[in-house]
Amino acid sequence: MSNDAPTPGQPPEDDPFLKKPQDPTPPSAGGPQEPPPGPPPGSGQGPPPGSPYGGQGGDPYGSGRPGAGDPYGGGGPGGPYGGGPGGPYGGGPGGPYGGVDPLAGMPPLAEFGRRFLARVIDALIVFIPLFLLSLIFGGWGVDANGDSWDDIAGDLNTGRQWLWSLISLVAYVGYDTLMVKRSGQTVGKKLMKLRVAMLNDGSVPDTGSSLLRAVVLWVPALVCCFCIWWLVIIITILTDKPYKQGLHDKAGKTVVVSAA
Repeated sequence: MSNDAPTPGQPPEDDPFLKKPQDPTPPSAGGPQEPPPGPPPGSGQGPPPGSPYGGQGGDPYGSGRPGAGDPYGGGGPGGPYGGGPGGPYGGGPGGPYGGVDPLAGMPPLAEFGRRFLARVIDALIVFIPLFLLSLIFGGWGVDANGDSWDDIAGDLNTGRQWLWSLISLVAYVGYDTLMVKRSGQTVGKKLMKLRVAMLNDGSVPDTGSSLLRAVVLWVPALVCCFCIWWLVIIITILTDKPYKQGLHDKAGKTVVVSAA
């Protein structure tokens, strides 16, 4: 699966969760080291090893500046996500394709167990009011005399059931979108001390990212394949490296990190 990074954006200055860049690595004793001079023109000597197009220090475009033009943040003034001297949150040197630590500058990624508990809490927060309303208005009620699968299936296929399914879909997607857009935290995530952050700079997700994330998370689960879709989400979180992104995180270009 792809870990495509989003286009760098300028996060709001008052974002309380935004991580500041780490201090750059101090120069080694004896001051900065100058790169060795290249061979004089006309000497017949080729470029130094590791320079595919004739530039020094790995410049693939031959500009002669160490690291200049490196598309993976190998010495230029920013990492692959535009967050300062490397790292997706403007942290230490490097990025996910050529740096020392792809998680440099990022808060600790959330543990799966805490993410799971937060999701259960959020699901119950939406489900319980909907269930109580359905008992009052007969939204999800099944005929007490219908004791066969045909009777139950016939009741579930009524227009009233489809209406309540649509209401449920709007409730789950709306809850997740509004909460994540407002502070990066749903009630469950706040209790578990977690938050949702944009991958490129650590800011609170905007409306578009929050909505897309919620749609990918809830629509397939509520429309067609509840158990299978949640299994897919769980597997992608557990197997994705290095950011532990589920499919909904990849769609919204977000990560879930610790807020403790």
